[in-house]
Amino acid sequence: MKKFDISVLSVAPLRQGETMKEGIDSAVSLAKAVDKMGYKRIWFAEHHNHDAYASAAVVSIVQHILSNTENIRVGSGGIMLPNHSPLVVAEQFGTLETLYPDRVDLALGRAPGTDQKTAEVIRRSNHNGVFFFEREVKEILQYVGNESVQGEIRAYPGMGTNVPIFVLGSSTGSAKIAASLGLPYAFGAQFSPHEMTEGLAIYRENFQPSAYLQEPYVMACINVIAADSMEEATLISASHLQVYIDIYTNNLSQLIPPTENFLQSLSQAELEILYHRLGYTLLGNADTLRRDLIEFQQTYQVDELIVISNIYESKKEIHSYEILKRVVDELFDQKLHEES
Repeated sequence: MKKFDISVLSVAPLRQGETMKEGIDSAVSLAKAVDKMGYKRIWFAEHHNHDAYASAAVVSIVQHILSNTENIRVGSGGIMLPNHSPLVVAEQFGTLETLYPDRVDLALGRAPGTDQKTAEVIRRSNHNGVFFFEREVKEILQYVGNESVQGEIRAYPGMGTNVPIFVLGSSTGSAKIAASLGLPYAFGAQFSPHEMTEGLAIYRENFQPSAYLQEPYVMACINVIAADSMEEATLISASHLQVYIDIYTNNLSQLIPPTENFLQSLSQAELEILYHRLGYTLLGNADTLRRDLIEFQQTYQVDELIVISNIYESKKEIHSYEILKRVVDELFDQKLHEES
């Protein structure tokens, strides 16, 4: 089994009844915890017009997390590029890299990160931005690159910072762009797992070595709900399952407290959503997590797993990441022992 790193994705979610400040404070607590555990990075996703998330202003959240952690890499997961000017993005992340050298990531996506009406307000006259995604990624690569690749317009700060750039996606189109540019590719299986096999194959088969990367680098984002027992994991997963029901009924809400017999309380239509639309999710105790991780990695051979956990209680969310980290460390400690 190929060894992989583990990282964290967050939307700075609000628990039911929390204020925005409390949601951000919870994100800081999570970041500090996974920093101490030795996770590689924590990314924050851009979402707009949702009172369930505090991550709309991703750059501000990233800077706040950087200032409250010590070692972990922090970045966007991602910046939705059609919403932004490439030059401004380069200036913003160039500034972060200047302030926090070798700790900043810039992952770029081409979805709106919101509903269509809100996207209209954000993008104003830039309605075709999604079609310029590849070109604008190239522009940012130039802006943060060395002086030899610069044009007349330059990013200050930004030029020469060489901020690491990743392409996000959940389709074959984004896989082709990441491959042609020779950039790392992060597949969003946490909400759209169905094209992952094809997307990763296209990325690997079409990858062009570049100044940024010599070999394909695959990240997969999945959901993980871990607890000390299967019963506890099943109980706390109610908050996670409600998120997906809310997404596909256009009724996004803050994380709800888990309830007993949650599945039995759902309508047939809600059960159909979970059956057909639930993102790639690993749920259980350490033993089931170990088994499922082995199966996942044997299938997808990723270089890095980036995990999101929609768990209502912050302490249980952090404990879920503790269990995952321990399981992964044990897997590769055992593998190292067997090889020696």
